[in-house]
Amino acid sequence: MEKLSAKTYDKTERPVKIIQFGEGNFLRAFTDWMVQKLNDETDFNGGIALVQPLPAGLIDLLASQDFLYTHTLKGIKNGEPVKEHLLNDSIVSAVNPYTDYEGYLGLAEVETARIILSNTTESGIAYEPEDTLEGPQKGFPAKLTALLHARFKAFGGDPEKGFAIIPCELIDRNGDKLRAVVERHAREWELGEGFQAWLAEANTFCNSLVDRIVPGYPRDRIREVWEELGYEDQLVVESEQFNLWVIESPAVLKELLPVDRTDCNVLFVEDMTPYRTRKVRILNGAHTTLVPVAYLYGIDTVKEAVEHPVVGKYISQAVYEEIIPTLDLPKEELESFAGEVMDRFRNPFISHQLRSISLNGMSKYNTRVLPSLEGYLREKGALPKRLVFSLAAMMVFYRGLRGEETIPVNDAEDILELYGKAWAAFDGSAEGRRTLARTVLGHAPVWTSDLSSLPGLLDLIVEYLGLILDKGMEEALKEALL
Repeated sequence: MEKLSAKTYDKTERPVKIIQFGEGNFLRAFTDWMVQKLNDETDFNGGIALVQPLPAGLIDLLASQDFLYTHTLKGIKNGEPVKEHLLNDSIVSAVNPYTDYEGYLGLAEVETARIILSNTTESGIAYEPEDTLEGPQKGFPAKLTALLHARFKAFGGDPEKGFAIIPCELIDRNGDKLRAVVERHAREWELGEGFQAWLAEANTFCNSLVDRIVPGYPRDRIREVWEELGYEDQLVVESEQFNLWVIESPAVLKELLPVDRTDCNVLFVEDMTPYRTRKVRILNGAHTTLVPVAYLYGIDTVKEAVEHPVVGKYISQAVYEEIIPTLDLPKEELESFAGEVMDRFRNPFISHQLRSISLNGMSKYNTRVLPSLEGYLREKGALPKRLVFSLAAMMVFYRGLRGEETIPVNDAEDILELYGKAWAAFDGSAEGRRTLARTVLGHAPVWTSDLSSLPGLLDLIVEYLGLILDKGMEEALKEALL
């Protein structure tokens, strides 16, 4: 079987208009899909230059396929079940700044590039104090600062050569937070008042909200997929049909990225807060709440979980009884949205692996679930038991075992070190459970405060840890909540 490459597909050459930090499944099935539609359906004619944000990534594999890949969309479209295979040729180049830093800075000299996109996960927009201008930098905001400074120098501070910067990381006010870290680096690196003025006046940092379920690479049935495609593609990415992108932006962005001329469901708005709150707390909050409970129960996919008689009831009650009551939006609207979310979770075409959602679970819990937990406690004067149970289950998940099976746990080094030491010191006693829980709840780099100070939380976590560890997830869930 032939492998996908420029030898088997007539790839269109396009000028770089977008610099993108991140080459993973989500952006390739979301923003890059939109760029492909712009190229196919309008006169946009723009290519993407990828920047690999971590030392290890996919750009070598992408290069081996001449930056071509297949995007499969599955789901309900206009009331009918649909599966589409789309070949994406929007990516034109890629660079690893850790091995080719000069090549990375060279992107600053690409005059046609006017847009910067990113998805470096919720932990990606962070200040790294050890980063310097010399590079290569560790943190994404530091890399971006260096690129912007190179741009400033390359074009002599021309105010027409700035960027529209649209982060897709799922954190509140992502554009504002990215700008704040970049401005901090600019000050601390002493890049000069001229650069700082250009940074503020010539560049636009947009807050944005993304919504599309992307299971990613269908590893367990990839040969079946290749047979259907008629060629071998190591970078197939699967997603649902539904998507939504909400961007707070000035009018000029529509000219640079005219996605409103397609059916990509992009909203340019003045205030994205209501959209973000609803989506992050219900859809993403449900995902994060569900993952450790369902996975330790022995379930592997989201669809299996929401259709399970016990786990499905648990997550439904968590959403309708503990998350929705904390949101300051019309109840009918929230319940309707939640119903749509549950239908998306049941998508018969999507096999969304729970393990793929478990990446960076601690920071996800902090941004997606903790606000609901704290809001419920504040309004009801009691703890939301299902959300607390999920937090206890997550602590057990980070032990790296499902029964006797060793499972991979993916997170930042400090989180893995935290859990590694905590579980190594655990002696199986009630006091050991309390020490473990207190250690995790008090981990300042993740939480906004010491969570062990929340009334009753430490005691309830310790109780749930005991049930899960002593009786297993199935019995623990029934005994604690049902």
